[in-house]
Amino acid sequence: MTRSIAVAAQQLEEDIAGTPREAIETRRSMRRFLPRPVPRETVERVLEVASRAPSGVNIQPWRVYVLGGERKSRLSEALVDAHFNRADEHQPELKRSPDRLPEPFKSRQRQIAWELFGLLGIQKGDREGTKAQHARNFLFFDAPIGMIFTIARALERGSWLDYGMFLQNIMIAARGEGLHTCPQAAFAKYHAILREHIGIPEDEVVLCGMSLGYADPEAPENQLVTPREPVSAFATFVDV
Repeated sequence: MTRSIAVAAQQLEEDIAGTPREAIETRRSMRRFLPRPVPRETVERVLEVASRAPSGVNIQPWRVYVLGGERKSRLSEALVDAHFNRADEHQPELKRSPDRLPEPFKSRQRQIAWELFGLLGIQKGDREGTKAQHARNFLFFDAPIGMIFTIARALERGSWLDYGMFLQNIMIAARGEGLHTCPQAAFAKYHAILREHIGIPEDEVVLCGMSLGYADPEAPENQLVTPREPVSAFATFVDV
């Protein structure tokens, strides 16, 4: 049975992470959001907290474009059209991963992809279904707030590492407000369209986007909880 938006919103209001550990443990990439608005002052509060992220010699390399309303809708329309009709004309400016992922990374990627598609009823080999689901990235998964993140082209990889801490801070701070997020690399491919619609200058590189809002607790895709390797698999203790 589908609950009303009001009941679902009430449940999510109670889903506020009260401690840093709760925020980290309850952070998940949500892929469907309720149409409940998020006030600008709440977004500003999240970004203000996130800006406490460390950065080398305090250069604070982050730049954020926050979108809502009609401007977000028009951008989404243009991105979805490009995704379905002109995808080959676009490429990201930064390469996120190698052409062939080695193990164990490839297996982890495949496992999560098929778990997500399974929840959505998308069968292996269903290219149209897969492409349609990927297109939902450009709708910000129906979230009321979308964010696009850029970095000055002149900066180097050390600043990109700093940027990751800033992005994580946003996702954790959002949990403190009862909100959820989904970080999205998919936007980087369409940097030319983003520049046209929101005025990103050429001396900034598009890194990623992010959806922000109240997660839909009824959506099957939001039931996905990704596994993590045990500490013993990735940590080496030396004389500890």
